[in-house]
Amino acid sequence: MGNSLSDPKVPSVRSTRDVISRLENEVPCLMKQGGVPGMSIALIRDGKTIWLHGFGVKDKKTGEPVRTDTVFEAASLSKPVFTYGVLKLVDQGKLDLDTPLSSYLPKPYVPDERVGKITARLVLSHRTGFPNWRGDDGSLPIYFSPGERFSYSGEGYIYLQRVVEQITGKPLDVYMDEVVFKPLGMTNSSYVWRPSFDSLTATGYDSKGAPGELEKPKEAGAASSLNTTARDYALFVDAVLNGKGLSSSVLRQMETPEIALDPTCRICVKQEPKELSKTLFWGLGWGIQRGNNSLMLWHWGDNGVFKAFVMADPARKSGIVIFANGQDALNVAKSIIDTAIDTDSQAFAWLK
Repeated sequence: MGNSLSDPKVPSVRSTRDVISRLENEVPCLMKQGGVPGMSIALIRDGKTIWLHGFGVKDKKTGEPVRTDTVFEAASLSKPVFTYGVLKLVDQGKLDLDTPLSSYLPKPYVPDERVGKITARLVLSHRTGFPNWRGDDGSLPIYFSPGERFSYSGEGYIYLQRVVEQITGKPLDVYMDEVVFKPLGMTNSSYVWRPSFDSLTATGYDSKGAPGELEKPKEAGAASSLNTTARDYALFVDAVLNGKGLSSSVLRQMETPEIALDPTCRICVKQEPKELSKTLFWGLGWGIQRGNNSLMLWHWGDNGVFKAFVMADPARKSGIVIFANGQDALNVAKSIIDTAIDTDSQAFAWLK
């Protein structure tokens, strides 16, 4: 499975039952503690989703409960799914990870000659030199020589999105529906708003319990506009863990650390790292945690009133997906992740 780790035994049915029992008991308490109205969780074992559960309410006004088909904003969990779509083009020989993206477009993306150094590999591992988002005036500066260091950037993903749309001749939402959502059975997932989401979507709530404004994206944004369910997202994680839809060589690259993270910063356009983490890295589209002879894939999502987190263990083919409609949900997510994956997830310290 894309890494050289020895395959430990898949957790036994008993231990899985214990995990589910603990989650069912602990999650409502954690949600109350963190002021989180609703949460949807999917648990993966042996490469299959074995448990889906909704907790709390999707809307405090109506009291409607979170169900397995409740739609949430995936926020940055959009990025790993987009990466999967990008790597399908790599497999087909239509996109090369190390060819400058400028060679795929009719004109330069930004007026800075260093844009010619930016490749798909650098975008997917957040080494473009772009800020997270462009300025209010529409400007998109390159802060450091591409490839030099890590700095998290949604704009890098939008740049790669334009290349994917150029190569395929299709808007991103159409391409992703055809090559990812339909083949994987992700029936309630889209990078643009669907009318069917109106009755399925959760309402997001801020730290004071006030509802946030519902976003209905009309245009796809590879970095953040995915709306989906825990069930659908777990199907995507299942595919990654089982190597479905990608060649083993491309999958191996996705799970290989490209750059170590600066423990003190995520958006690092203006600071060079004084030290680099020995356990946290970025691969292609995923955060990577290494330690104790193990490798974990992870990503977080933060659209303000919507929070999300995914973690997966390729060697054991296990994982967990969490979507929540409360601004403070990531404050209580660590113990849920650690219970489900039997690990010490270090991403949360970095996120703070």
